[in-house]
Amino acid sequence: MLKIALSAFAVMMLAASPVAAAPCRDAKGKFIKCATAAPKKPVRCKDAKGKFAKCGSAGGKAA
Repeated sequence: MLKIALSAFAVMMLAASPVAAAPCRDAKGKFIKCATAAPKKPVRCKDAKGKFAKCGSAGGKAA
């Protein structure tokens, strides 16, 4: 019974490892280099009224 349980566990571990190491692909399905981190979002600034404003202008604060 123990041999069957251990062999089943070993098979499950071998089957799960390729899923974790899936290669990165682009929108067309081509293999690409995986990104190390998510790209940064651009900084958007708003004025006191809540409208978008140019960063560095009077009253413009990062939103």
